[in-house]
Amino acid sequence: MLKLEDEVSILHKIAKEKKKDLAKMDIKTIGDLLWHFPFRYDDLSEVKKISELEAGVLATVKVTVTKIRVLRSWKKKMMITEINATDNEGELQAIWFRQKYVSQILKVGDQIYLNGKPEIKNNTWLFSSPNYEKVKAVNIHSARLVPIYHTSGKLSQKQLRFLINLALKQTGEIDDPLPVDLLNKEDYPWLYQALQSIHFPEDQNDFAIATQRLKFQELFYLQCKYQLAKKSYVQYDTWPMNIQEKTLQQIMKSLPFKLSNDQIKVLKEILLDLEREQPMNRLVEGDVGSGKTIVAILAALNTISQKEKLQVAFMAPTEILAWQHFENIKKLLPEKYLEKIAFLSKDRQYFGHDLITKQEALANIKSAKAQIVIGTHSLIQEKINFKKLALVIIDEQHRFGVKQRQALKQSSTGRSASGGKNTSRVPHLLSLTATPIPRTLALTLYGDLDISLIQEKPQGRKDVKTLLVPERKRLAAYKFIQEKIDQKQQVFIICPLIDESDKLGYKSVQAEHKKLNEKIFPDLEIGLLHGKLKSAEKEDLMKRFKNNQFPILVATSVIEVGVDIPNATIMMIESAERFGLSQLHQFRGRVGRNSLASWCLLFTTDDSHLNKERLKALEKTNNGFELAELDLQLRGSGEIFGTKQTGLLKLKIANLHDTKLIKKAQDWAKKIVYQEKYLSNHQLQKLLLDLKTEMHLE
Repeated sequence: MLKLEDEVSILHKIAKEKKKDLAKMDIKTIGDLLWHFPFRYDDLSEVKKISELEAGVLATVKVTVTKIRVLRSWKKKMMITEINATDNEGELQAIWFRQKYVSQILKVGDQIYLNGKPEIKNNTWLFSSPNYEKVKAVNIHSARLVPIYHTSGKLSQKQLRFLINLALKQTGEIDDPLPVDLLNKEDYPWLYQALQSIHFPEDQNDFAIATQRLKFQELFYLQCKYQLAKKSYVQYDTWPMNIQEKTLQQIMKSLPFKLSNDQIKVLKEILLDLEREQPMNRLVEGDVGSGKTIVAILAALNTISQKEKLQVAFMAPTEILAWQHFENIKKLLPEKYLEKIAFLSKDRQYFGHDLITKQEALANIKSAKAQIVIGTHSLIQEKINFKKLALVIIDEQHRFGVKQRQALKQSSTGRSASGGKNTSRVPHLLSLTATPIPRTLALTLYGDLDISLIQEKPQGRKDVKTLLVPERKRLAAYKFIQEKIDQKQQVFIICPLIDESDKLGYKSVQAEHKKLNEKIFPDLEIGLLHGKLKSAEKEDLMKRFKNNQFPILVATSVIEVGVDIPNATIMMIESAERFGLSQLHQFRGRVGRNSLASWCLLFTTDDSHLNKERLKALEKTNNGFELAELDLQLRGSGEIFGTKQTGLLKLKIANLHDTKLIKKAQDWAKKIVYQEKYLSNHQLQKLLLDLKTEMHLE
């Protein structure tokens, strides 16, 4: 008997010969082969009589070979194999070109299945190059639901089906990692039966049951990873905090706006988490401009107001956004807190208003003189020593995966003398995202996090009016932009590329900036922002734009997240088809951050119906959650959230639209990871250990 981890090449000489083609399909072991699922099935289960055939209609017939001959065509000198066959009621012919070996496989008297699209020729039914298979007790190429696979190179469907069928026979009863009571409760077949039925289903019902079981297993594995990550994190002690109600009330009263009901509800959820001895693991998800940052700032304030002089790391994905958070926190908090706030980046360091050296910044963090430290994700990735890091706030959560979250565990992981909990402490974790995430994806991507939603917009915010502008109206759009600039309003113009790409035809910031400067708005100063600029240049540019020192900023997607320019009222996006709906919604969120009417103008270099329909969805709704659902359907999760590179969402059979199945998988994963009776199961122990290794939790 073969094992799943055995090399596929030992299965049969065909597998050895086709080893390279199989490797291109990521098939290196027997297990890989069995998990290479069909993408569709041809229903050849209905076997027709010759008298029932219809010209040009796919059909399967069961016939007996009465004559075989091989001849060479006089014109092209190719070998032709012909057979005559009968079903005792009618007769037909079948013909194959350049397949002399057919005559060596089939013999007169053989009962065979033929399937193809027949035609009438010389008053006789003719099958040209049909699929064929000798009649056996179990047929895999005909007279059934026949699996069709993605293949590579010269590996044929027949060869692949043969290898998979052989693998199923030679692996015998594959060990099932799922507990018996789970299988019984959900009425799922054993794993071996599910694999047999997904490749060679008896009927549609057999296929449906197997598919459901295998989809569940894939999602269950994924959810187990997240529950293991959560368990691995929450086993550590943290700093439980008292709610500093008086301090928080004073700050909230001093704010220039009133918190929404959603903001207050989410703040309470966070403060209750911070009171516990187990570390918080919470994601705050909110649409563009819903006010997540102030909630995070209040949580930070509650942390640094504790007697123990605790610290907060506030991390953003880009230096521009980190600096903006630093500036906003300084504005929102009273002057007395400035001596506790630091900014740290590769190029510069601040303590309150003062520019300091990196050595001074690191010393302030190590001594806990700096209690709120703002920077990029490098705050936890470089060797920066916090004295009492009690809360980590991560902005734009979807750029910071499970493995990075696990990195927050401090290096001192010794156990207490009694062998109980770890004696080291880990910080509470608060993640923020302005990318609305469909519920299914939130359950899947963030299965190790508790989720809070802020859906209300702050008072006074208006919806941004979005228009898909045809090229013929471009000059009218420029005129409209000029009118708004005359009213002292500002404009973003977004392009997908830094440099021009003739091959793709997409707009670039370099070329667009030049055109606008020289031909469209020659009297105006126009800024240019992209990822190749130095940090100091970016910061100076954004500072001047924020102060309305110039009216137009041409930029790449570097401004997608969090950039706050209250005076900007127009977002113009070139080659909009290049971006996903969720990303376009993020761009749109950079305007409409005041009480003025705001617009998002979409231009496209692709006039196809599909692109227009997709972009028109932005005209119809300002609801980021609706757009995220649509984006998930149209583009897939890997494209939207950059999850392809994490390896966490390489789903072979499950999809992320099935909320019920994902929830069921999560519920079972929670039971199994936390209940001792399951952990004694040898197969489950092995599975969980493999998943831990894959996640680098050990």
